[in-house]
Amino acid sequence: MKKLLFTPGPLSTSRTVKEAMLEDMGSRDHAFVNAVKETRNELLKLAHVSQAEGYECVIVQGSGTFGVESVISSVVGKKDVLLILVNGAYGERIVKMASIHQLNHLVLRFDEDEIVTPGATADFLKDHPEITQVACIHSETTTGLFNPITEIGAVCKKHQKVFIVDAMSSFGGVSMDMKEMSIDFLVSSSNKCIEGVPGFAFAICKKTELEKAKGQARSLSLDLYEQWRGLETNGQFRFTPPTLSLMAFHQALKELEEEGGIEAREKRYQANKKNLDDGMAALGFKQYLRPEIQGHIITSFLYPTDRNFNFEEFYQKLNSRGFIIYPGKLSKADAFRIGNIGQIFPEDVINLVKAVKEVLEEEKIVEIA
Repeated sequence: MKKLLFTPGPLSTSRTVKEAMLEDMGSRDHAFVNAVKETRNELLKLAHVSQAEGYECVIVQGSGTFGVESVISSVVGKKDVLLILVNGAYGERIVKMASIHQLNHLVLRFDEDEIVTPGATADFLKDHPEITQVACIHSETTTGLFNPITEIGAVCKKHQKVFIVDAMSSFGGVSMDMKEMSIDFLVSSSNKCIEGVPGFAFAICKKTELEKAKGQARSLSLDLYEQWRGLETNGQFRFTPPTLSLMAFHQALKELEEEGGIEAREKRYQANKKNLDDGMAALGFKQYLRPEIQGHIITSFLYPTDRNFNFEEFYQKLNSRGFIIYPGKLSKADAFRIGNIGQIFPEDVINLVKAVKEVLEEEKIVEIA
């Protein structure tokens, strides 16, 4: 049985993306080196920037967290102060990184069902002029909310702060212009909306800010500047690259273009979400977030109130039908999450909702909200 992943990543991928990994590839093979070069250039285009405009793309082996930690631990200097805007588990993860690397940092927290507000950010920056960089999550996968990155970026630009954005779950599925959003470092990974497989992260960087990171990394393998210099000097990675993951991603980029680019993919994901919202609402499910702050990447649904509901049983019965969902990660409510991204289509979402209905009936779950 083919199983579909309704998760925030890893995601369901196309057969052709998987087939791109069938041929072994050496790290010095011309085809691989050329694929890496093309991938870096294409990622810049997707962010509406280019090398000619002073932007660079750095690929980092490992998961998305490796990429975020590479940026945080390389860009924030010994005398710098990082402000971390937090409204969920992934913002808290950056706080943990900053603590482990002993970075000077401050934290501005919001409730996990509230967006980071530009006004509160501006007030905090006025009160703390020592801040040099600001980090924020775009799509907070804890809940599925979208933080107003463009408005927060404008605040950072006004106060002359370097803006670091974790766009892990959104880049490739949301139109993003780094210049318009005043983003200096944008981080995402291979197994999200571009629909590749796990293996690496990437940072799209403003070159003038990237160059300031020379010599101040706190890790050998996560040194963002040296990783960039290696790629620029000879097209090689400093350490063993995820060759097959990169070839799969190279194919995924072609398929993104064939679909019609990010704009077309965003529309598909939005259609997925509409079918999910309508179908789950018809069954009586309530969403955790208010609609106006909810993104289209992932949706959190509150547990049914019926005492017969057991999430593990619910999860396993959906799994046996070929549908993989995600547990919740909330501190204030019991919820589960369903992703709208990856190689899934509106009809797949309709089938998922039918499977949910079957499980509810099978488990005699009547009271939903």
